[in-house]
Amino acid sequence: MAVEIKVPALGESVSEATVAKWLVKAGDQVTVDQALCELETDKVTVEVNASVAGAIVDLAVAEGATVEVGGVLCHIEAGAASAKPAAAPAAAAAAPAPVPAAPAVKPAPAPAVAPATPAGANLAASGPAVRKLAEEKGVSAATIQPTGKDGRATKADILAAIDTPAAKPAAAPAPVPAGPRRRGDREERVRMTRLRRTIASRLKEAQNTAALLTTFNEVDMTAVMAMRDRLKEDFEKKHGARLGFMSFFVKACVAALKELPAVNAEIEGDELVYKNYYDIGVAVGTPQGLVVPVVREADTLSFAGIEKTIAELGRKARDGKLTIEDLSGGTFTISNGGVYGSLMSMPIVNPPQSAILGMHKIQQRPMVVAGEIKVRPMMYVALTYDHRIIDGREAVTFLVRVKECLEDPERLLLGV
Repeated sequence: MAVEIKVPALGESVSEATVAKWLVKAGDQVTVDQALCELETDKVTVEVNASVAGAIVDLAVAEGATVEVGGVLCHIEAGAASAKPAAAPAAAAAAPAPVPAAPAVKPAPAPAVAPATPAGANLAASGPAVRKLAEEKGVSAATIQPTGKDGRATKADILAAIDTPAAKPAAAPAPVPAGPRRRGDREERVRMTRLRRTIASRLKEAQNTAALLTTFNEVDMTAVMAMRDRLKEDFEKKHGARLGFMSFFVKACVAALKELPAVNAEIEGDELVYKNYYDIGVAVGTPQGLVVPVVREADTLSFAGIEKTIAELGRKARDGKLTIEDLSGGTFTISNGGVYGSLMSMPIVNPPQSAILGMHKIQQRPMVVAGEIKVRPMMYVALTYDHRIIDGREAVTFLVRVKECLEDPERLLLGV
């Protein structure tokens, strides 16, 4: 008996996926837990494995198809050997006995076609009271579903049309270039992946919905770099993880978020949701696009705990092994464009969050320190925030607090 292999549960709020790649074909022999295909969701790529050993009977959907949770992907004949093509009959074999022709079947008569319902109501033929009510309520004939004879409307039809919201016009499709492109022979068209489409949609949603504003500051990284250089070898020997800058920034952001809870909040309907937990998203670039895995309960983690978590999430992101749980539920995001050499940028908030911190390249610059010009390793930091929730005072204060913690990292150790 063939076993159906279905689309598994993909996580909260994820109802469909795209079949990115089939790893088997019809007739292949598979073992239990062997990967059959890759499904690409809005956030991650998920492998679907065989639940039984046997032979692939068929692939129910093609690569690139959109499938819903619970939909059938393929069938496996449990315990069966790989299907072999049937041998051609021998030329000398006797011809099979003729099969008697089936009796002719009289075609069934075509069903009667119901007359088309008229588009809208015939108000002219309706009663004066009905016409008056339609005029008073501003109801057009095209929006009325008539129930009277010959398309005539009744008062009940008018009231039903008032209660029925007008259908919204369909969204205009993306413009398609008309005619051949001038240099089309030197161009390549590649279909956007589901992840790339989701990134584009969410970033545009953030710009269209939130009142985004960015404030900047700069951080003297001298103290953090000196502490890191002094302790990084001992840190790695003891904890088995490298001491980077991200753990300092996560700790500094958590301290600032506790002081300014609006930066850790979000809008839900007509309410503000203040979160008393600190799940920090860390933006990671992958060949497939930008993903933001989440460091859970960052306020309870040590420096070593943060560095180990970030290293593990980074490995999973590069290997395409991140799960929906790894990417869901962040309350604040940190993005480090400095690893690519960015000196300054304006990051976009990751909805439904209300703010994002942008780190940048550390660069030696002349600074005035105690009345003297000195060369210092400086980093520009940017906070993009939703002005609907966060006031300018709170945003600036948050960034100043982060700056203070980084320029005097002992504050992070003492909690002051």
